[in-house]
Amino acid sequence: MPEAVVDVESVKEFETKTGTTRFVLRDTEGNEYTTFRERIGEAAKKLRGSRARIKFHEQQRGDYTNVYLDAAEPAPGGASPSADDTDPEEAGWQTAVEAAPWLVGDSGDDEVPPDEVFEKLKPFKDRVSQDIREAADENQREG
Repeated sequence: MPEAVVDVESVKEFETKTGTTRFVLRDTEGNEYTTFRERIGEAAKKLRGSRARIKFHEQQRGDYTNVYLDAAEPAPGGASPSADDTDPEEAGWQTAVEAAPWLVGDSGDDEVPPDEVFEKLKPFKDRVSQDIREAADENQREG
């Protein structure tokens, strides 16, 4: 049974004429995998927007090849596909904001002036953004 690690774009549910539910997992490459098994469909729905390891099989029906989903689980590492697509500047600011209490310090009840906060967070953001870009460049060279 073939396996793949895919970035799950969507999982849609359709009710068939017979009343059963058909689940269709679509990956970011446009491939679609179908299952009528509710347990697998529900597991796939939880993986929307993330990387998943899937098992599937193909069945030829006349001129068409149906691809059936046999299993779906989080991919090792659990990295979201958006992690590769995130703008390094945006990721840098998100990281800097999350680290702000440690970078700026706890000033008790005193408010830290915005310019001071910015002056402490921006160099950290720049370093994180640069690290992300360098890691992406290195991954492209290796892969």
